[in-house]
Amino acid sequence: MAKYQLVRRIIYPLQEFVRAEAFSGIVLIFITLVALAWANSPWSESYAATWNTVLSFKLGDLEISKAALLWINDGLMAIFFLVVGLEIKREMLTGELSTFRRAAFPVMGALGGMLVPAGIYAYLNQGLEGFGGWGVPMATDIAFAIGILTLLGKRIPLTLKLFLVAYAIVDDIGAVLVIAVLYTSDLNMLSLSVGFLMFGILVMLSAVRVNSIWIYTILGLVMWVAFLKSGVHATVAGILLAVTIPARPKISEEDFVTSTDTILGELHAVHLNQLHKSDVPESGDELQAAVNTIEQNCEEVQSPLLRMEHGLHNWVAFAIMPVFALANAGIYIDAKLTDGFNNPVSWGIILGLVIGKPVGIILFTTLAHFTKLAEKPASYNWQQLLGASLLGGIGFTMAIFIANLAFAGTTLLPQAKLAILFASLIAGLSGYLLLRITRGVPQPD
Repeated sequence: MAKYQLVRRIIYPLQEFVRAEAFSGIVLIFITLVALAWANSPWSESYAATWNTVLSFKLGDLEISKAALLWINDGLMAIFFLVVGLEIKREMLTGELSTFRRAAFPVMGALGGMLVPAGIYAYLNQGLEGFGGWGVPMATDIAFAIGILTLLGKRIPLTLKLFLVAYAIVDDIGAVLVIAVLYTSDLNMLSLSVGFLMFGILVMLSAVRVNSIWIYTILGLVMWVAFLKSGVHATVAGILLAVTIPARPKISEEDFVTSTDTILGELHAVHLNQLHKSDVPESGDELQAAVNTIEQNCEEVQSPLLRMEHGLHNWVAFAIMPVFALANAGIYIDAKLTDGFNNPVSWGIILGLVIGKPVGIILFTTLAHFTKLAEKPASYNWQQLLGASLLGGIGFTMAIFIANLAFAGTTLLPQAKLAILFASLIAGLSGYLLLRITRGVPQPD
């Protein structure tokens, strides 16, 4: 029974996660095409005007004025990183990254999938203007990758999806560290101090097991504003907030079952008593009290981490990421852009994502497997792993996000975005075709 409960805690959230990510990937493909069509249509000026519209927020002496594009990239994407952080924390506590044996194989794949692409890009751009973009080909877009895996249906074993999810989560950790360290501008120490003060308070609240999501949300918003003003990229606040969200429920699963059984038993007894005494008018007070108590127990048996992740995940998958894609994927493609496409930045991104990703993943996982550091699951073969590794070259969301930081205000940004889209298309198609023609390991019925 205990083993079944452990499997349920790991597999059920993963299945829900995969379903949401799969459909989100399809939505992102459609939105990307809409953005490209809009940016290259007769209404292209309205595309730029929409995302450059300045929006202001003022509270007393505090005023924040930014273009709509920056509100999306600094604000909405902080929520995206919050969910990424929650997923990372959950996987490290109860999922594929919770033990060394489970984590070693995807962690080694992720290390290779970050180091080799970054190395290829850095080699092609050493001493050049675009060198600072070495973090661009490090990232994987899990929504697109899982979406393509889902299109392949039952021929893809769940363990391969588990590998891709775990790999992409470790990949996200690397991307977050790159953003935090590499793309930090001049620091405002007062604002930075306020940000870390809020983080410290949140850590203490978590330590004493304060479970109110609203308290974490309000203090997290203050921390986000502080980081926004500090020079450290504001999305880091999302990751730090995720670290502090409690992962333990207020009541245990056993207490929940016992309490619920007791309440239902008492309610059943009251119902039987009313059936035998037809002259006693029925009252809804007992039912309402029972419903309210069970509802409260349902909330308390779920940790704040799971409740917040569940509450935000669909908003991120079907609102924030599509809005980000619509605002950032619209590249005006003209002769000037295509003529200048043959440059070290473009080739660094394309070769990093299309070649560096699968080579790095396969190289490092093979090394881990044959040195006994980790073991490849027997439910998929090396050809299928190569196909999943090719899908790792779909950079998109995170890659475009890092490109915005690395090449902001330069002519290299549209080149980098076009290279990301081109590389992601090649990686997605090649990964899909290889997995389509590869005969998998026979799965038990």
